[in-house]
Amino acid sequence: MNKLYYGDNLEILRKYIPDRSVDLIYLDPPFNSKKAYNVIFADKTGKMASAQIQVFEDTWKWSDETQSAFEDIVEAKDVSIQLKEMILAFKSFMGTSQLMTYITMLAVRLVEAHRILKDTGSLYLHCDPAASHYLKILLDQIFGIKNFRNEIIWERSHTRSSISKINRRAHDVILFYTKSNTYTYNIQYMPLSEASQKLYSKENDTGLYRTVPLLVSGKRTGVTGQPWRGIDPNTLGRNGMHWVTTLENLEEYNTKGLIYWASKGKKLPQLKYYFKDNPGVPSNDIWYDIPYVQKTESIGYPTQKPLKLLERIIAASSNPGDVVLDPFCGCGTAIVAAEKIGRNWMGIDITHLAIALIKKRLIDHFPGIAYEVVGEPKSAEDARELFLQSPFQFESWAVSLLGGHPYKSKGGGDSGIDGLLYFKDFQEKFHKIIIEVKGGGYHPKDIRSLASVLQREEAPLGILIALQPPTPGMLAEAAALGKWQMPGSNKKYPVLQLVTIAEILANIKLDLPDTSETLKKAIREIREIEKHPKLFE
Repeated sequence: MNKLYYGDNLEILRKYIPDRSVDLIYLDPPFNSKKAYNVIFADKTGKMASAQIQVFEDTWKWSDETQSAFEDIVEAKDVSIQLKEMILAFKSFMGTSQLMTYITMLAVRLVEAHRILKDTGSLYLHCDPAASHYLKILLDQIFGIKNFRNEIIWERSHTRSSISKINRRAHDVILFYTKSNTYTYNIQYMPLSEASQKLYSKENDTGLYRTVPLLVSGKRTGVTGQPWRGIDPNTLGRNGMHWVTTLENLEEYNTKGLIYWASKGKKLPQLKYYFKDNPGVPSNDIWYDIPYVQKTESIGYPTQKPLKLLERIIAASSNPGDVVLDPFCGCGTAIVAAEKIGRNWMGIDITHLAIALIKKRLIDHFPGIAYEVVGEPKSAEDARELFLQSPFQFESWAVSLLGGHPYKSKGGGDSGIDGLLYFKDFQEKFHKIIIEVKGGGYHPKDIRSLASVLQREEAPLGILIALQPPTPGMLAEAAALGKWQMPGSNKKYPVLQLVTIAEILANIKLDLPDTSETLKKAIREIREIEKHPKLFE
């Protein structure tokens, strides 16, 4: 059942996911929240600084695909008149802006999400406050206003400092809808406040406890008004009292040692309530107890969400064995959370980088885990077919096989770099490994060209990935570059290694340093570009 799908989630939802087959959908669609409203509503014309924003521009720019999605909604026979009128109204005042593109592309996917949800199913849409009000209107039309359950505010940061002339942003919005009035919901709990914890001031061999009344005001004629162990509740207080539970339960509490009897005076018996038995405070719609991704959890993915956040959502709205779907699964936090707490899962992403990252994360967390990947090449012939369909996607996929970060030159030309790996030497200094990918033919001069790129980029190591095996002349050119010695050790690595797709798929290992921090280092470089764009022009 557990599956990762590579590709456009709209196509995959329509092709692979049957009606009423999913119990819970969590989606966190990419949206550039850093943009000001005037930029969001305007057609994009400016130059952007980073690869991350470039991806955003490519994704949320009105195109033939967007127009087709818009027409799908407006012309569909199984879509309500209200939804059609709403999407037309949005376009009348937003035009073909990025926000309208975002809403359109999301709308057609949310229609599919509604189709595949079971009647008892739930959907959580994690969104940016800049767009949440539009998305709520959209979801009201698709799921029905009556099936709106909560607007959850996740307070992801508790820092008190402010920036610029606005209140510092500290929260995300999560919209919770169900398909019907009959749905799964398991109450979740947040930690007790410090003041509440201090109430547990008594202690015995079992642990910390507090005492709570067993008698409350008001006479009763039934069993809770009857005397117990010489205490007649109706004679107590001005208006009488009664027990909070049956006499049978009181006897059981007493047998288990849960009744607190005051040693002095005429104090009434109370119930011992142990701290270890208190699950916490039932969660409301403000989640203040889950901080943003901590350093120990971070894998460097820019939109990574904390595991505890997804565990709470999945535990609340599904049961063990239920099916959880994340159609924008990114670095796979929802997938990991679902696996951890015993749910079946499906994840979809359009980037090979994300799929490769999730596969590594699953293996790291759950050694021996079984799941299926749909849409990725599984053989050299599959890879050749991908190359013929899309050389760029082939390059990205090939880079991801080594856990590399795809590289897109700022000018869009051929820089001789298709991907990057990073590693630290024994003196804690980062170095780059340049990856070049060849889908077609290549020659010894290409080896010499890549060697020049290594020199230009001050990268000590390089890898050339190809569909075709290298000739003896190419291997000789690579071997002539010699080996590089890792600073702080005696370990040496080949300066340039040649490897075929077939060899990588056969798990033939290259002689490389530890590159596990590649994603973190790549994201840090992107952030530096965003902060100081002129330095990188």
